[in-house]
Amino acid sequence: MADKQFAFFEGKFVDINDAKISIKTHVIQYGTGVFEGIRGYWNEKEGEMYLFRLREHFERMIDSMKIMRIEPLHTVDEMCDMAVELVKMNGDKTDVYVRPLAYKNSTAIGPGLHNNPSEFCMYTVPFGAYFKSGDEGLRVMVSSWRRIEDNAIPARAKVTGAYANTAQSKTDAVLYGFDDAIVLSEDGHISEGSAMNIFLVKNGELMTTLPSDNILVGITLGSVMEFAKEELGIVATKRKIDRTELYSADEIFFCGTGAEVTPVVEVDKRPIGTGKMGPTCKAIKDLYYKITHGEVEKYHKWLTPVYAKKGSKIGAR
Repeated sequence: MADKQFAFFEGKFVDINDAKISIKTHVIQYGTGVFEGIRGYWNEKEGEMYLFRLREHFERMIDSMKIMRIEPLHTVDEMCDMAVELVKMNGDKTDVYVRPLAYKNSTAIGPGLHNNPSEFCMYTVPFGAYFKSGDEGLRVMVSSWRRIEDNAIPARAKVTGAYANTAQSKTDAVLYGFDDAIVLSEDGHISEGSAMNIFLVKNGELMTTLPSDNILVGITLGSVMEFAKEELGIVATKRKIDRTELYSADEIFFCGTGAEVTPVVEVDKRPIGTGKMGPTCKAIKDLYYKITHGEVEKYHKWLTPVYAKKGSKIGAR
């Protein structure tokens, strides 16, 4: 890591300590921003950093901007180049997390999204495992907090203010002695984890929840479904899942940019399967690691190398 850290802020690269906004800014007052989380994986043997599904994250971010009436200031290609350049400038040679944020920048009082300028920024931080329990698995609870409804705060967009919902379920779970939470939709079906998608395995069937259950449609979720089918011969089903199906599942695991692939071994004090990571989760987890670290040539299409990439065209405005 370089001695000096940089961020992309207000159209240029600046010292991270100079990337500051006013306390009056709209996104602070009303939560009117959208963001992405993008992982970079350091391959020590190759001396390379691989950003995982970089383009897909920025494409989803553009969709989130549309929902929140935030005008894109840069194209997907430009934002991809910015991310590569920023990681390179920061000299990251360990697993890293890239956080782009687009937000409403007015300092006027009032929640309106109209007549409200947009801004964009991005920074990076070193980032290891989101869950410290790793292969041992998570002990989780079904939260009393319901997942936000799409007609209330758009669930399919990564809206900054919507994560107050995530904060409630996550915090309660930890304070009650659990590692994380599973949240239900308003009609009582499984939605997702506090901030990650969920898979269940029962009698050899791999299943996950529907977009209509107010999930954030995860890029990792789609990746797992694709390579599980192509490489492991496992076809995942999307369907409504009842709460009680959690307790009788053979395996449960979370997936997401932060969570990666993490087994759940207990729900509401009930052991799942053997109470240890199951074979389906292990196979998917191991393959996910190899793919993200550049060890499976077929999936290099999902990886953007940082230090080998030349001639980046940073999108100035």
